Amino acid sequence: MHIYEENNRLIIAEGRSQVWIEPWGPNSLRIRMSGEPNMDENDWALTEIMEKIPADISFETIDVTDPWYQGDEFAKYHQTGTQAKLVNGKITAKVSHEGWISFYNQKGELLTEEYWRNRNRINRYCVPLRVDARELKPIQGSTDFELTARFEAFEGEKIFGMGQYQEKNLDKKGACLELAHRNSQASVPFMISNRGYGFLWNNPAIGTATFGTNKTEWYAKSTKKLDYFITAGDTPAELEAQYSLATGRTPMMPEYGLGYWQCKLRYRNQEELLAVAREHKKRGLPMDAIVVDFFHWTMQGEFKFEPRDWPDPEQMVKELKELGIETVVSVWPTIDERSENFGKMNDLGYLVTADRGNSNHMTWMGNTVFYDATHPGAQKFVWERCRENYYKKGIRCFWLDEAEPEYGPYDFDNYRYYAGTALQCTNTYPVGYAKGFYDGLKAEGEEEIMSLVRCAWAGSQKYAVLTWSGDIYSSFRSMREQLQAGLNMGIAGIPWWTSDIGGFLGGNISDPAFQELLVRWFEWGAFCPVFRMHGERSPWYEREEEFIDGVRQLTSGQDNEVWSFGEDNYQILSKYLFIREKLRPYIRECMKAASESGAPVMRPLFYDFPEDKTCWEIEDSYMFGPDLLVSPVMSAGAVEREIYLPAGSTWTDAYTKKTYDGGQKITVPAPIDIIPVMVRDGKMYEIYVN
Repeated sequence: MHIYEENNRLIIAEGRSQVWIEPWGPNSLRIRMSGEPNMDENDWALTEIMEKIPADISFETIDVTDPWYQGDEFAKYHQTGTQAKLVNGKITAKVSHEGWISFYNQKGELLTEEYWRNRNRINRYCVPLRVDARELKPIQGSTDFELTARFEAFEGEKIFGMGQYQEKNLDKKGACLELAHRNSQASVPFMISNRGYGFLWNNPAIGTATFGTNKTEWYAKSTKKLDYFITAGDTPAELEAQYSLATGRTPMMPEYGLGYWQCKLRYRNQEELLAVAREHKKRGLPMDAIVVDFFHWTMQGEFKFEPRDWPDPEQMVKELKELGIETVVSVWPTIDERSENFGKMNDLGYLVTADRGNSNHMTWMGNTVFYDATHPGAQKFVWERCRENYYKKGIRCFWLDEAEPEYGPYDFDNYRYYAGTALQCTNTYPVGYAKGFYDGLKAEGEEEIMSLVRCAWAGSQKYAVLTWSGDIYSSFRSMREQLQAGLNMGIAGIPWWTSDIGGFLGGNISDPAFQELLVRWFEWGAFCPVFRMHGERSPWYEREEEFIDGVRQLTSGQDNEVWSFGEDNYQILSKYLFIREKLRPYIRECMKAASESGAPVMRPLFYDFPEDKTCWEIEDSYMFGPDLLVSPVMSAGAVEREIYLPAGSTWTDAYTKKTYDGGQKITVPAPIDIIPVMVRDGKMYEIYVN
């Protein structure tokens, strides 16, 4: 083994394998390892051009005593070795004379270190298990590898981020997470630890991340290299800023994103959608966006309105603009084999291919194949169709659905992209999907860009993505799961996030139990980054099967407007529409902070109060920006809520107007029309008018 300095890097060389350690932005390092003579050149999420920071690299000779040989005739056994050290601001990487790596902060405190259980590695864990921290196992007959990276586990460590998973726990310590996208699951592999570091697994391969009590283990089934980014900081905010500097920051949110979005499954024609918008405005209610959902098109993959039901989209968009409403149009990446674009896209290599069997990826409402969003040509081709058929009609905001993409089944070993095999790069699909539309809109001179996307990966945020949590179920349990999902997406670097208010699957609008759920979710939605109503609202309307030119038409769910759930509930829902409007200036400032520093709009309490240890334990309340502590009611029949108030601030109940000192738990009233909101340090936000 040879450890040396070259090209501003610390390099560990052993045979064909090399490990590179180098500065990658303030207080941050990038670590790469190749099993081949040349390092794979993909930067994946680390696409931002970083200021070149000179590496502070030093070497020192140390005495090394092997604890395995302590005692008896071997008591004096020792050897000397050279330890290498690279310092970049607040982070230090130390490389032992045998090549294992540990990371420290500026105070000399251990952040994390590699996990070695190998007698050949002389350290305090010297045991003959032959388990290495870095394993690139060749896949026979190829230049690909199966990768495992192991790190020590630490008692009391808490881990947050990693994207969106449908489970109950905010703290991911103890979890085994699939590094793959599915409908309602978005793998965004950046985490922060309460030990003071952030870690990005910069690898879009299918795999797992396990945060066990015995070790932390990252695994990729097929890849070219090991690649991760680690950053140190004194606060979670500092970690987020450094991570977003390396992967890109979200733009400033368009003004229409700050208000209320109306959506349902689905407005079947132009007149139906316009009637809802007109009625909304007639009642004097605010609305910033309305959505034309899926299957408004002639056929999947043709990216244009069906002319019978949508006869004059330009006039529709014009009228909505006059009402102050942005039109949002759904786009799917599915290309029907009968569509006018299928043949050309297939010939040009713009479709995802299968290594074996039938090439169809979905058979719902047609035999379809996903377009290859990793292909620059395919990105441009799809945008050009949407530019011609939507953008030229005045549409500026697109709903990029099926962005995982939603394979049926998820046989990742069978699919192949322009960028490589799905096993190695499928998690970048939603990044390329959003990039194609972002680049297209930018080229047209648009400055305020936003795409509603059902999935994201690290770096998606710089392409103006609003991620929502997919086709979730209508229940209080699901609502609770969405809270942790949204908070962990923010920590993972995706600040624009929302969920389908009321849940997507199920939700009978005449059922009092569902109405209670909807009201509670709607109240919470007013304090989410984006405030958007959606859902299938079963049972679907019963209509005979309908076809236009041989293409089956999709029916619709029940009504989903604020006046659809009874007069009492209408009064509550309409109140929160105006609460959101009152908060618009505050939310605008939160969005500005997200754009400038990477700060999540909604975030766990520890983000703003890292010194309060209790805040690292709270999973049912969150900060909406720096001044509002929000505690959603997430159980049926509740009329009060227990809330923990972070220490170091005073807190005023926006409803009762009572003021409390921080550092304690209180119980506050939460009648059906109130979501408890606590205002920090006497800030003047008139949320509830009693």
